[in-house]
Amino acid sequence: MKKFVAVAGNIGVGKSTLVEMLCVRMGWEPFFEPVAENPYLADFYADMDTWSFHSQIFFLAHRLRSHYDLAQHPNSVVQDRSVYEDAEIFAQNLYLQGHIPYRDYQTYRQLYETTMRFLPPPDLVVYLRASVPTLLNRISNRGRAYEQTISPDYLDGLNKLYETWIDNFTLCPVLAVPADDLDYVSHPGHLRLITQKVEQKLTGKEEVVFEPDEVARAGED
Repeated sequence: MKKFVAVAGNIGVGKSTLVEMLCVRMGWEPFFEPVAENPYLADFYADMDTWSFHSQIFFLAHRLRSHYDLAQHPNSVVQDRSVYEDAEIFAQNLYLQGHIPYRDYQTYRQLYETTMRFLPPPDLVVYLRASVPTLLNRISNRGRAYEQTISPDYLDGLNKLYETWIDNFTLCPVLAVPADDLDYVSHPGHLRLITQKVEQKLTGKEEVVFEPDEVARAGED
């Protein structure tokens, strides 16, 4: 039976890498969000207060279409970042920072919440949870120039929004992965452990956690 899995998490946590490695291991298809030519982006960076709402509406529409297409896909797929994060994390963060006015944000939320009623949820959300020091270290290691100015406070604010979202998310099962402790790039055992937990969750096991002793054993492989 086909499965639709979404991998969620903060900037630099390792979503794309895990998507690639899971798909190789499980024989599924990866889906990385194509770079969309957002016609508002240049205006957004020049004047965030004026153009944040327009830019987020464009990204929401683009990601909603991708979500729908993946739900209809004939094969099992793993998605790099979910539509939920656009709304619950990044649009909300712009609102909290004062770049999207209350009236516009309420319109955005109504559009998002109404549309989500008609879209089937994924079978599983894999949430990569990491502390700010881990995020900063991984951002530094991957060396993308435009990410090097991201501040710890910004990442911490996003982390708080992620935790609030995941604590209240009920549309499908969630597997929370302790990404501070699991380096699935360097340790094959860590990838095997994550894969086992994903399979357990997809077969309906409700309580799936990463015990410290099994994480330690996996790191020795």
